[in-house]
Parts: sequence; C-alpha cells; structure tokens
Amino acid sequence: MTVNPEAAHETWAKREAMAETMIPLIGRLYRENNVVTSVYGRSLINQSVVDLLKAHRWARQIDDVELPLEETLPMLQVLDQLNLGAASIDLARLGLRFKAQQADGEHDNLEDFLRTELAEVVDRQGTDDRNSTDVVLYGFGRIGRLLARIMIEHAGDGNGLRLRAIVVRKGSEQDLVKRASLLRRDSVHGPFDGTITVDQEHNTILANGTLIQVIYADNPAAVNYTAYGIKDALVVDNTGRWRDADGLAQHLQSAGVARVLLTAPGKGDLKNIVHGINHSAISDTDKIVTAASCTTNAITPVLKVLNDKFGIVHGHVETVHSFTNDQNLTDNFDKGDRRGLSAALNMVLTETGAAKAVAKALPELLGKLTGNSIRVPTPDVSMAILNLNLENETSKEEVNAYLRDVSLHSDLHRQIDYIDSPEVVSTDFVGSRRAGIVDGLATISSGKNLVLYLWYDNEFGYSCQVVRVMEEMAGVHPQAFPKA
Repeated sequence: MTVNPEAAHETWAKREAMAETMIPLIGRLYRENNVVTSVYGRSLINQSVVDLLKAHRWARQIDDVELPLEETLPMLQVLDQLNLGAASIDLARLGLRFKAQQADGEHDNLEDFLRTELAEVVDRQGTDDRNSTDVVLYGFGRIGRLLARIMIEHAGDGNGLRLRAIVVRKGSEQDLVKRASLLRRDSVHGPFDGTITVDQEHNTILANGTLIQVIYADNPAAVNYTAYGIKDALVVDNTGRWRDADGLAQHLQSAGVARVLLTAPGKGDLKNIVHGINHSAISDTDKIVTAASCTTNAITPVLKVLNDKFGIVHGHVETVHSFTNDQNLTDNFDKGDRRGLSAALNMVLTETGAAKAVAKALPELLGKLTGNSIRVPTPDVSMAILNLNLENETSKEEVNAYLRDVSLHSDLHRQIDYIDSPEVVSTDFVGSRRAGIVDGLATISSGKNLVLYLWYDNEFGYSCQVVRVMEEMAGVHPQAFPKA
C-alpha cells in the first residue's frame, strides 16, 4: 500500500480503466454467448465500474487477498475469443486453478488452460440445446418478486427459464401499477436494476425486455394460460396457501401447466428438495415438487458435509430469524403461541420444523436433530446456530479449514460460503446468493462437541436456491465452471 497521494490516485485510475475495459466483455459474453461471469458467486452482469472493483476487493474475504484485475481482465479477453456456448463461469475460482496448475507445471499458457477447462463449451456459440421453459409465478409477495428479479437478471439470450406471467388477486384499480412499483422498489434489497414499464391496457409489465403478463384469478384450477401463449409451464406457487399434493394439484387442472413447484415445505409424501443435496431425486414424472424452507436450505448442506467428515450423533438447531409478514406489526390475535405480540418490538420464541425437515433431504439424520426459533425485529437475514455432538473429535481449526475448502472447491460451493471477518453483521449478508455462510470466527469446538454459526439471507439466498430447483426441473441450467 502506497503512502504517496499521487501514486494512490494513479493506481485507482488504472484500476478504473481496467474495470471499464471489462464491462463490454462481460456484457457481450452474456448477451451473445449466454455466459454468466462471477467472482466467488457474485455476478458481474450489469455491474458498474465501482461494483466490479468492489467485487474484486470482496474476494479478500475468501482468499485473504484482493483479486487482481490484472488476472481477471486477461481471462475475459481470452473468453471473448473462444466462441463459448452457455455457461456459468467463476473467474476467481478459475484463476485459483490456473495458478495452482502453473505452480505444478501443468499449464503456463492462459488460453491453453481455458480451452482445456472449458472444452465442453468452447466453439459452441449458438448451439445452446437447452429448451426454454415458460414460468408462471402464482403469487407475487416477498419471494415471488425476488424470483422475478433473478429470472429477469438471468434472461440472457432468452433460453432457459422464461418468466411469462404472474397470477394475483385483484386488489384495486391501481393494482397493476402498485405491483410494478413493488418490483421496482424494495426496502431491503434496493431498487430494481433496470427499467420497468407498465401497460394497463394489456395488463403487462415490461422489465428489462422481459414481458410479464399479469393475470387476475382466485382459483388456481381455472386459469387458461394457453390464452396468453403460455404452454407446458412450470407454476411456482409462492402463496403458501396450499402445501399438500391435493391442494397443489389444482394448478395442473389449468390449461398450459405441466409442473408445480412450492416455495415452502411440503406436506405428506411430496419431495422436499434442497438443491445441492437431493436435487437429483427430481424425476421427469414428478409433477409437484417443493423447495423446503429457507432454514432447511441454509443448514442442510453444512450438516451433510459435517456428517460426511465427522459423523453427527445428535444436535440442536437454534435459529435467530428475521420477522416475516405472517407476524403482527402491532399486538393482535394470532392462533400461534406467542406470535400475537408485535414482531417489531419483541424477540419471539417459537417453533421451527426445519430441523426435522432436514431428514427429508438427508435421511441419515432422521431423528438426530431438534430445533427452535427466535423471531427478532430485523427485516431480513437470519442465523442458525448448530450445536452438534460428533462421532469423532475435532478442533476449531480443522472444522474451519474443512468448511472453507468445501465452500471453494466442492460441488456445494454454490450453497456454502465461508467468512472469518471480525466485523461482519447481519446486513452484510443481504443479497447473498449462497444458502448459508459459515462464520468461522464464531466456531466453538471441544472434543466431540461443535457449535457452528451460519448466516443466511432468508429471502434472497433462499430465492436463489428455488431458482436452482426450477432450472433442475426444467433441465435448463447452464454448465458451471470450473468443475468441482
């Protein structure tokens, strides 16, 4: 770090210039090749110069050093020349692998390395064989609007998931304008990244080139989606009103619907899917699937890798969970214990089914976990505290090193993140795309006893997991590189 003001300014200007050079490369790869670039899971699509610099700076939370633009810019320049097919490429993780192979003498030429690593998509531009899938959001609340944002962001060249419609109950004469306004503005997640136009004559919302039909209906079995050109659609029910097979099957009675996904834990024999853990259990014959809960998605991946490595005898999960809109803003009657009192003024001790639900995705933990939840006066981001009794002794250092490695190099790197900053608080994780983030500094280990702290954005992080399940159901997820 320099102490010379002129040198500091010159260095900043140079880095700005490199980031400016990156923007058209990132944009062209996205628009023309359907390639999504990221830095440790942080998307670089539609980012400003400063946003790109911050993403590179943020990498120090993972690697302890800032990611140099001098490494990522040459990668982008080479990628731009490879005529790539659809892919999701993490520049930071790819760069780590290149440096490791350089050190081992395997590769010294960046282009040769990238051609080898990305061989499955090199010279595949325009050959994307993924079928596009029409998506209908049934309900447009907190999760529904975040799903819309993510799908619009991922729209790319139009292949993959295509958001075609939302279904809501008519609220007022200005209903369409108000729905669009809620998509445009969010008190937690900030403004929509783009432009939104409302067409009241045709009941549509145009968001960054994605035309969304707004359909007003009260009965999930009585919507004719084919009248809007929608066919073989995946309906994502985020109302939570129906959670069993019979209730959700109503959607299948509507013309144009092929499959249904519930954004909540399902009841009965419905498959509860945590992407990264049991998504391969989804079969072509499954008409109805559920995406479990935000907490189940946050804790299950970490519990799996801990069980694989150390064995879990039993454990207790305590969640410190942000309030949700099914609680009361002021004191009011509620059929649930303690939940009648103001969510904005109280910590509310309540139950959670997340611990038991883990076993639906991870049967080996059946009967081994208990759980409670404390609802707290924050609007988003929650924490799960895992108090575990292990089969094998371990240490804080071993556990943290293992989980950090898993977050970087395993098949669960999109689900598990790791951080060891002494300054982070809950708002630092708003917008996290990982299902859960291990707070390494808080880890406590004594022999066979382990206490682990996991942050998770119970809205956005969960929504990203839901989209991954949607892509799995539709068979439209692009290949991710580098391979684990």
